[in-house]
Amino acid sequence: MMATLKDAAARKPVLATIRLIVPAGAARPAPPVGPALGFYRLNLMAFCKDFNARTQKYKADTPMQVTLTAYKDSTFEFVVKSPSVSWFLKKAAGIETASSRPGHSNVSSLTLRHVYEIAKLKQADPFCKHMSLEALCKSIIGTANSMGIAIVKDL
Repeated sequence: MMATLKDAAARKPVLATIRLIVPAGAARPAPPVGPALGFYRLNLMAFCKDFNARTQKYKADTPMQVTLTAYKDSTFEFVVKSPSVSWFLKKAAGIETASSRPGHSNVSSLTLRHVYEIAKLKQADPFCKHMSLEALCKSIIGTANSMGIAIVKDL
């Protein structure tokens, strides 16, 4: 397996790795996408079409994390990750910002069911596939605590 990865890397030299946060289904050649990809002479319209097709199942304005690998032959590949856990928690709790004093003042509370649903969404991510739902739930509860969101059995 490792030899094939090395062969692939030798054939296609990487030019850059670009990380962007783009609203779902709203990739346009305008900033922030345009300048980031244009600098490496990548096909903007191909990226926009592909990204918008991949993210059409999400609601508009959902911030999607994109990791794009640009190659020296002006081709590229990209991975779309689901929104951050903090974004999901804010949406579920119906709040704009997290607590300014987490641990002292809670801004909202969510049930374990909310945590479970967020964990199921995050498990679809390529980087979270190997994690158990229990591990994801524990991680999400930790994030919620650091944002001043209390996790309770029932509301």
